[in-house]
Amino acid sequence: MIHQPLGGAQGQATEIEIAAKRILSLRDKLNQVLAERTGQPIEVIERDTDRDNFKTAEEALQYGLIDKVLTRNTEDQK
Repeated sequence: MIHQPLGGAQGQATEIEIAAKRILSLRDKLNQVLAERTGQPIEVIERDTDRDNFKTAEEALQYGLIDKVLTRNTEDQK
């Protein structure tokens, strides 16, 4: 699953504004890292992280989030 950062703030309006600016800056930085690491355009990352985005292992592989899908050898389970 990929999504934007979550957070909360309390206090005076100024403190809430500062916290909001920080989390928005963090979101932009994280989106940039995801774009660089996955090869996806930043616009795709921004769209896909706007809400919780669940992916199967194969979808994560195609998206560039993971390098490979590991499977358990059934012979090893015996």
